[in-house]
Amino acid sequence: MYIRTLTPSDAEGYRALRLQSLQQHPEAFLSSYESEVKLSIETTRIRLDSSDEHFTLGAFLEGEQRLAGMATLFRESRPKIQHKANVYAVYVDPAARKHGVGRALMLELIARAKGAPGLEQLTLTVTSSNLSAKRLYESLGFVCYGTEPRAMKLDGEYLDEDLMVLLL
Repeated sequence: MYIRTLTPSDAEGYRALRLQSLQQHPEAFLSSYESEVKLSIETTRIRLDSSDEHFTLGAFLEGEQRLAGMATLFRESRPKIQHKANVYAVYVDPAARKHGVGRALMLELIARAKGAPGLEQLTLTVTSSNLSAKRLYESLGFVCYGTEPRAMKLDGEYLDEDLMVLLL
């Protein structure tokens, strides 16, 4: 497996995996398939134009060109909270699960975050019922510092989200 920063030239593969994630696991993301499918490929290219403040990592299994997993980091830009960054849109294709893809993505993301001057902590939210994701994050040192009840409403049902932080 190899991991690299995705670029605008990866837009088609990223978009396909993103839409798959939203269709198969709508409970895991605040965005919806219905809203994302309407976005142009150019919007996706713009999202993948990385900087020191944000990037999306992609994981590829050996011998494959197809994107197997992804994770995005956005650093806060306002001076009082520039010491924080948020982790978003972590997803691994079901066909690539149980190969350590999610762990490898998060380890690379954390390593890059540790190398960013002045960045002191990473935050993320995870649906409280997503036990496998929570176990992964906890194994990497993230701790839950609260739960937002009824954080999301999907098909008439409320879902709680756990708020997690990793102090770098």
